[in-house]
Amino acid sequence: MSKDQIVYSVFGCVIAVALILDLGFLSKKNAIISVGQALKQTFLWVLLALGFFIFIWIEEGQKIGLEFLSGYLMEWSLSIDNIFVFILIFDSFKVKEKNYPRVLLIGILAAIVFRILFITLGVALVAKFSWVLYIFGVFLVYTGFHMFMADGDENFDPHESKIYKFLKKMLPIGSTDGDGKFIIRDHNNKPVYTSLFVVVILLAAIDIVFALDSIPAVMGISQSSLVIYTSNIFAILGLRSLFFLLRGAVNKFAYLQQGIAIVLVFIGVKMLGEHYINLWVDKNSQVLLSLLVILFCIMGSILYSIFINKQKSSVD
Repeated sequence: MSKDQIVYSVFGCVIAVALILDLGFLSKKNAIISVGQALKQTFLWVLLALGFFIFIWIEEGQKIGLEFLSGYLMEWSLSIDNIFVFILIFDSFKVKEKNYPRVLLIGILAAIVFRILFITLGVALVAKFSWVLYIFGVFLVYTGFHMFMADGDENFDPHESKIYKFLKKMLPIGSTDGDGKFIIRDHNNKPVYTSLFVVVILLAAIDIVFALDSIPAVMGISQSSLVIYTSNIFAILGLRSLFFLLRGAVNKFAYLQQGIAIVLVFIGVKMLGEHYINLWVDKNSQVLLSLLVILFCIMGSILYSIFINKQKSSVD
């Protein structure tokens, strides 16, 4: 077996065991996950990703290892922004807390499937048409500037979204959660789709939108399909525990969006100027620089958000 085949095999085994544990032990029906439990699960997912980072460094070398870590941190930070939209959707449809784990699990499993499809398509496009990377670069710069100037997710109303209106037009949507069911029967014995069904569809759709940012971003860090697949999936697997950990902190990281936006612009510019950058900076140094920029921007935006919140609290 080649090194890549060994790494993919280990990755597949780790993901399979992780999902079995998650489905079998961490996803009990109607179970309410506390902040303490969410913290332990988040720590477990991060530890698992860091363990894989060490393994991939040993098997594939320093460059691929650092690319994986950079991609994972990029995807992880984008996941936090993703989660804040998830929280708005849950609040808007008044999802009961006991239904959170199951709905999130289904949404995340759907996200994994869509990510694999998008990554496969993206890798195939870049392999055949290398100039697609320049389009990704322009897109990331545009998205980054737009994200930096935006007011945040507070203006997003799930009930006004095009996806919800489309579902209302095409399907009989009920106003109840069906006591945890996705489809119920009305008095005429006709199927009616519950609000939980709508939430699952919205979660999957929102992740597709976020994937349009995250996949080009990680491709700006590395063109290795191994890095792109593994960093994305590891970040997605930790989404659910992050949701329970951060659901009370929606307003505590107000400037995280700006930090992510700067990273997207940086990666976009790097993709556009890759030819000239390669003349002056070697690949290993570029990977290390990307990692440092991602860490600085994400940690800086989080710390600045906490500082501003403390300032406002002291004034109040």
